[in-house]
Amino acid sequence: MSRLFVGSLGFVVLAGVAITSMPGVGLRAQEPKPPRVSRQAKAAALAADPAAERGRKQFGESCAFCHGADATGGRAPDLMRSPLVAHDVKGNLIGEVVHQGRPDKGMPALPLSDDQVADIAAFLHARAAEGMASSEVPEGYSVERLLTGNAEAGKIYFNGAGGCSGCHSVTGDLVGVANKYSAVDLEAHMLYPEGKHRSVIVTLSSGEKIEGPLVHIDDFEVGMRDGSGWYRSFLRERVNVEVKDRLAGHRELLEKLTQADIHNLFAYLQGLK
Repeated sequence: MSRLFVGSLGFVVLAGVAITSMPGVGLRAQEPKPPRVSRQAKAAALAADPAAERGRKQFGESCAFCHGADATGGRAPDLMRSPLVAHDVKGNLIGEVVHQGRPDKGMPALPLSDDQVADIAAFLHARAAEGMASSEVPEGYSVERLLTGNAEAGKIYFNGAGGCSGCHSVTGDLVGVANKYSAVDLEAHMLYPEGKHRSVIVTLSSGEKIEGPLVHIDDFEVGMRDGSGWYRSFLRERVNVEVKDRLAGHRELLEKLTQADIHNLFAYLQGLK
């Protein structure tokens, strides 16, 4: 099978701004989709991570009194079904709660290190995956059992109070979405979308703005891909950085959705074929 590939690699340092570029343009045959990983396999892999075991012990010492040793709740909420845990990535959201506490709900700030928070996050993700795997329904679960909502009401919510149309389009990213997933997976993606959804706008001292997917960010530099696919990195002290998290709206909405909203939205999305 023939393959055409054109690539280049360049490195430029200009006015204190480091730019690394590596675009690629290619023509290739469509590759088959990777095999679907079952929830049981995903849960087993997360549970086998040594960080999850360390996190279990740390959670037992610091959190179990209120949240239960198995994170299913007690004096404090069930964390296995927490929207915050579902959207957390390696402790980025859990860490804020641990370090700042929630005084209005009686939770004090905890003096844990970033490594300890990361271990607790690994434990909670493993517990959440275990819960999902234990309650997994068959891939071919009848869509009629899930279609208990009103599609027209879901459309109104999508374009109105839900604010979904601000980021999604039924003529764009959601075209044929009901044909891409099983009924169960469609509802899961609707509530708990996965993947990298952060972008960044970098404003140079000249006023030029560069926007694209965020690849890396820390206290010293930010890395991204621009509109041409080139990787570019900048010293943060030399530029202004604005990070956009497209899943922030999902996290906020998840805490507001009623059961009726969920069923209506799903009924509307299931009709997009």
